Amino acid sequence: MRIAAPPATATASVAGNLRPPRSASQTIRSLLPYLWPKEDRGARVRVALAALCLVAAKVATVYLPIVYGRAVDALAPKAASVPPAVGIPVMLIASYGVLRVCSSGFAELRDAVFAAVQQRTVRKVGLRTFVHLHKLSLRFHMDRQTGGLSRALERGTTGIESVLRLAVFNIVPTLIEMSLVVGILWVMFDWRFALVTFAAVGSYMAFTLLFTNWRVRFRRIMNEVDSEAQTKAVDSLLNYETVKYFGNEAHEARRFDEALARYERAAVRSQVTLNMLNLGQATIIAVGLAIVMLLAAQGVRAGTMTVGKFVLVNTYLMQLYQPLNFLGFVYREIKQGLVDMEQMFRLTSIDQEVADRPGARRLPPHPGENGSGEVRFDNVRFGYRPDREILKGVDFVVPAGRKLAIVGPTGAGKSTISRLLFRFYDVTEGSVRIDGEDIRDLTQDSLRAAIGVVPQDTVLFNDTIRYNIAYGCPGASQAEIEDAARLAQIHDFVLSLPDGYDTRVGERGLKLSGGEKQRVAIARTILKDPCILILDEATSALDTRTEGEIQAALRAVASHRTTLVIAHRLSTVVDADEIIVLQDGQVAERGTHGSLLAAGGLYARMWMLQAEQEVGEVASELEAGLTTA
Repeated sequence: MRIAAPPATATASVAGNLRPPRSASQTIRSLLPYLWPKEDRGARVRVALAALCLVAAKVATVYLPIVYGRAVDALAPKAASVPPAVGIPVMLIASYGVLRVCSSGFAELRDAVFAAVQQRTVRKVGLRTFVHLHKLSLRFHMDRQTGGLSRALERGTTGIESVLRLAVFNIVPTLIEMSLVVGILWVMFDWRFALVTFAAVGSYMAFTLLFTNWRVRFRRIMNEVDSEAQTKAVDSLLNYETVKYFGNEAHEARRFDEALARYERAAVRSQVTLNMLNLGQATIIAVGLAIVMLLAAQGVRAGTMTVGKFVLVNTYLMQLYQPLNFLGFVYREIKQGLVDMEQMFRLTSIDQEVADRPGARRLPPHPGENGSGEVRFDNVRFGYRPDREILKGVDFVVPAGRKLAIVGPTGAGKSTISRLLFRFYDVTEGSVRIDGEDIRDLTQDSLRAAIGVVPQDTVLFNDTIRYNIAYGCPGASQAEIEDAARLAQIHDFVLSLPDGYDTRVGERGLKLSGGEKQRVAIARTILKDPCILILDEATSALDTRTEGEIQAALRAVASHRTTLVIAHRLSTVVDADEIIVLQDGQVAERGTHGSLLAAGGLYARMWMLQAEQEVGEVASELEAGLTTA
């Protein structure tokens, strides 16, 4: 049975849920609550300790040139006949060594203390995004591009690490050091040294920020093209067999190469502008350093400065310019990290199309007990898009413990009914009720816990058969897993495999046949033990003999459950308590198998056509068998 596709405008509808592109400040504000979590006192203590270590490291760093300059002055002879004192330089040199150890030690301690906060932040943001993606509607996931989505998550978490590491460990310390150096130069010398230093550093930072902000657009283009390339690659690999069926390897390679070529052009532009940025930064540093050194040289010549102070000024500037030289790279990486984070945070800004109402009630764990579990559709109208209605006022009731079959031509809306009951979408008009409760007033978790689905298109996790069956009830024992597998007629097949229940099924279960995958799906639904059962073409991929065996098992499983059977093969629904025939989104006929045949309507015509088709298939099989013999 064909599953109704999302509308062509689904992309627009999903994109419409995204807020406008975020600024860097918005992205940083989104990150701050994770760095200073109200509920985690330990994390806040770690951040405070890291900040203290950061300040201590920088204080030790700015004192290094002072001690170094005094040691030079102490070693320089005052006159030809007066040797320098020995004790003072030794003490100063020892102090210099202690300060260097303190500078490095506090910096390493800062990194060690902050590491747990950094990784906890990455973990929490990544988990929040992952959970939010699972909360989004089926419409979003039918429209998503898996490769691009996974790249956005990967780059986002990496971007958080980069921003935290570089901003906390480089930008903030550099600003603190610059403030201390400018203040010390002003106090120890005069305002000219402080002004030139401040102007050089300010010019360097302004040039870096402006130029990098201009360059960031190339990073955005690289991200978009990279996501496009990865989406094409993942989509092509997931559809490996289809590519082979049509011999389109060259076509797929050409599409992938076109995306890589666009990435190449963006990357080259990014590298060329980077070289321009580096040249501008080097020029500003050289000019500032030359001016300050000229001022210091004039002071030494005039006798107002000692050689040690000349060395002190040079050391300060070299010490300050070293992190500033790195600051360009740091800022670029931070901007790129913010761009990467922006994509991930935008994912969390997508609104939930289907969300629990405030005060939503929980459906009892087993509503099917004590005669409850009734399913009712009251004048349900629904369309995947406003201008194309799929269901046009559908009414039916499935009493608790009874079986209702839904049949009809392809595209009549059969699978849409199961999606509405599972609340992948909300109805446009009317209501869907369980035991009289509108499912929009129930929590989605409790609703879906009460419903088990065996879908037409079974997709398995790339794990073991045991894991895939136990997915219906995580934590189930091996005995419970095997009991479910026996009911689904797959236990003997699993035991015949070399690895038994530890056999891996491959990507999307491709190592198993269609019938084997469907039996695994039936087994995990049996293990879930739901009170409401939806069988959406549950035996469509099975041969006639296996289908008969599983139909008997499904009848036993469904005997005390409210069951909806969505079927194309009418022979599988003859035992239903009631059959409704959908046509053009409306209930065209309803009744038992016998009454519908006697009515001679749409159902009777469908029955006759399928009977003729089955007779033709049997004749073809007999003819093939005789020819072989």
